[in-house]
Amino acid sequence: MSIENNKAVVGRWFTEFWGPDYNPGVIDELAGPDIRFEYSMHAPLRGREQVREFAQAFRAAFPDLGFQGTADLIAEGDYVVGQWKGGGTQTGDAFDDIPVGSLPAGTGRRMEFTGMTVLKVQDGLITEEIGLDDGVTALKQLGLIPQD
Repeated sequence: MSIENNKAVVGRWFTEFWGPDYNPGVIDELAGPDIRFEYSMHAPLRGREQVREFAQAFRAAFPDLGFQGTADLIAEGDYVVGQWKGGGTQTGDAFDDIPVGSLPAGTGRRMEFTGMTVLKVQDGLITEEIGLDDGVTALKQLGLIPQD
């Protein structure tokens, strides 16, 4: 696929998977069957089902969760890089997919943070999503590590 097609796949993923209007069907449409999905704030995932379970749990804990791009996507070959910001308020279920602790249900704590993600797109499917996020900021906001 062309670089522009790869950017279009990632743009749709950012909107429908990470945006405030989550579309769970986008996982089957755009994620490769064995997708590698890794962020510093969460346990590494492999495959569509693990990504689906993660998204359901994350959004059940943070019902208003949403992320958006903050710059144009950059692409070369199979790789697309996106810069983003976002967050949400933990008004829902308990959440324990965090490297240092867990949150009971409905804390009302809000997190807003930034990051960058490198996605690999092959034959129109995302086969890797590796992100670097400002997890320390989010962990402080959630009360899981001390504020400065």
